Amino acid sequence: MVINELSPHPLAKTKKRRVGRGIGSGMGKTSTRGQKGAGARSGAGLRTGFEGGQMPLMRRLPKRGFTNIFSKEYAIVNVGALNEFKANSKIDAAILLEKGIISKVGEYGIKILGDGELNVALKVTANAWTKEAEKKIQKAGGEIKKC
Repeated sequence: MVINELSPHPLAKTKKRRVGRGIGSGMGKTSTRGQKGAGARSGAGLRTGFEGGQMPLMRRLPKRGFTNIFSKEYAIVNVGALNEFKANSKIDAAILLEKGIISKVGEYGIKILGDGELNVALKVTANAWTKEAEKKIQKAGGEIKKC
């Protein structure tokens, strides 16, 4: 018999700690709670990040920027990415997902941006678009409409 052949491994299963069962248990008297203080009291729940009265880390660090609670999350598609489609085909969120141009549809849908050139006439359905994107789609002979 070799030690690595023992099953289960001798250290894999530790016994449950029985606290408050006298000095002889090795965890008697204060029952692993230390001496005095909030942690020794029953019902003591310290909030997350509490550092014993020291200024907490989250208050010591400088704050930067802000979160715009009114921002709208769109899946962004540039006009140049639409060149891989055949002329006069209909483009919507499902087709863009299938082709891998977008990885997921945003909370507010799809927004078409005007970066790149469009060489084919397409019928694009989107939730939002820029004026530049609209110009380029119409210039190529396509049309854009809101879904």
